[in-house]
Amino acid sequence: MDATLDAPDLRTRLEALAVQEGIRQWDLGAACSTDTSVQVDRGEAKQLKGAQRRSITLRAWNAAGLVGITSTSDLSEAGLARALIGAHEASAFGNAAETPAFSPLATEPLPSLNQPLREQRSILDLLDTLKEAERDLIGRHEAIATVPYNGLAQRSSERIYLNSDGACRQQQLTTASLYLYARAEQAGRKPRSSGAVRVAYGADDLDIAGCIDEAAERTIAHLDYAPINTGHYTCVFSPEAFLDLIGAFSSLFNARAILDGISLSHKDSIGEQLAVPFLSIHDNGLHPANIGALSFDGEGTPTSRLCLLEGGVLRNFLHSEATARAFGAQPTGHAGLGAKVSVGPDWFEIGPTPGVASGEQGLDRFASRGHSAAGERGLVVIESLSALHAGVKASQGSFSLPFDGWLLRHGEQRSIESATVAGDVRQLLQGIVGFEGQAKITPSGLCPWVWVDHLSITGEA
Repeated sequence: MDATLDAPDLRTRLEALAVQEGIRQWDLGAACSTDTSVQVDRGEAKQLKGAQRRSITLRAWNAAGLVGITSTSDLSEAGLARALIGAHEASAFGNAAETPAFSPLATEPLPSLNQPLREQRSILDLLDTLKEAERDLIGRHEAIATVPYNGLAQRSSERIYLNSDGACRQQQLTTASLYLYARAEQAGRKPRSSGAVRVAYGADDLDIAGCIDEAAERTIAHLDYAPINTGHYTCVFSPEAFLDLIGAFSSLFNARAILDGISLSHKDSIGEQLAVPFLSIHDNGLHPANIGALSFDGEGTPTSRLCLLEGGVLRNFLHSEATARAFGAQPTGHAGLGAKVSVGPDWFEIGPTPGVASGEQGLDRFASRGHSAAGERGLVVIESLSALHAGVKASQGSFSLPFDGWLLRHGEQRSIESATVAGDVRQLLQGIVGFEGQAKITPSGLCPWVWVDHLSITGEA
């Protein structure tokens, strides 16, 4: 890693510059990375990329408490001086309605993370590995002709947070990722696609065989498809699909979104019953399965496990320093860095509330009311959701999303040709009837299969 990103040295240099310029309050967030990635197309190299990136954000406050901000990639003495002076000059134009301050937790001890640093493989080694994975996946079924979307990437990164009150944070991390998205074609039939993703601390740790198996299994399972009738169905969301949906509506828990008036929640929503009493949701960026976990946020606040929903009741919001001050709370470790600080979730844990009847018990109660996957209409299994950026209106609670999945009817499972699922997230959270299976670890969180009653499905027939 670039030796210029040495936190104690950088802090010493900034302190000297600040004293020289008469700047009493400042902070800095820096990140640098070395990235290598490859893509292939039918056994040939499609793209080989290597990049070194560095970004530094520096904020300075004036005597009136207004903040200015600059960005740079120059960590020389002259570059730092220009950035610091520029930020201080920009503070004269700061927004008095947005006055971020230092997090009161920016000097608290950081959590200990077990994140082994892996050696980076050569780009040609990555290319050979991906070629072999593509060849293996294509060989799984005669209908799989190509793997149009694929990639194998590795990253070595470092991040820093410093401030004039003594905060000095630094973290190094290595990560790797693999995605394989196959396309199957049959005469007289529409092409069908599906895929899988794996992440790890290094390329040698990736579960490549598991990724190939999952991508092949999912793609082949969608070959025998048929249209579905429009109507209301009981739906079973895969862990990935349900996590995507909750992530799309994370503004429910976002204090910044509440202050900006774009959330369904409001300041006094803590304590409201948002979901069924056997649903709990935590944001836990420290989970051991969270590859790429960050020990501190953009303001230097330590990352921690935060209960968002417990027994279906809203318990906490995600906070930055500024939103926490507005709500009379503590920062939660979910902030970015800027003149107006963003707030966002890390890694969701979704599942049953301990001590509350749920899971199979909830499904047993559901079945006893006369519902059955073998009923006349059938059961819809939602494997993955699409167009989340366009089909979700988070501030209104509504969604209408294309999905891939299956219809289970009369004991038979058949892929659905083309359909959308629509509803209101508040009704969905109240319509959960149970969980099935052990919680599955995914790149975005931990979740079991989730059963939801009475969702609107629009098909082609």
